[in-house]
Amino acid sequence: LFLTAPTLSQHAGLVAMDCVDELEGHIARYAVNRQLMLDALPAMGLTKIAPPDGAFYIWADVAHLTDDAMALAEQLLLDTGVATAPGIDFDPVEGRHFMRFSFAVDTPQVREAIARMTPWFQARG
Repeated sequence: LFLTAPTLSQHAGLVAMDCVDELEGHIARYAVNRQLMLDALPAMGLTKIAPPDGAFYIWADVAHLTDDAMALAEQLLLDTGVATAPGIDFDPVEGRHFMRFSFAVDTPQVREAIARMTPWFQARG
């Protein structure tokens, strides 16, 4: 455990905060990716979701599919090549019923992940 980030990381963070154009580009890309995922998840049968208000991931209830989100995430990865995070990584009690979908990548990757996941989830729904 430590109390502060290394000095070099702090200086790098300060410089990064001055890269406004680049940061605004990330924000715009994440907004597009967020909407793509919010539009796609219901078509996959994932209708109980927590829309992200300040993060770059979506928390989705998969209890109608499994009580073992870790196994579901592993099978999704094996079958489609799309990596997600099982809820158990974030909630040791109820996380087995949830998956976390990140959209902090380039938009073509989000589109490709959606194309791979949609039929996979539909086959289970």
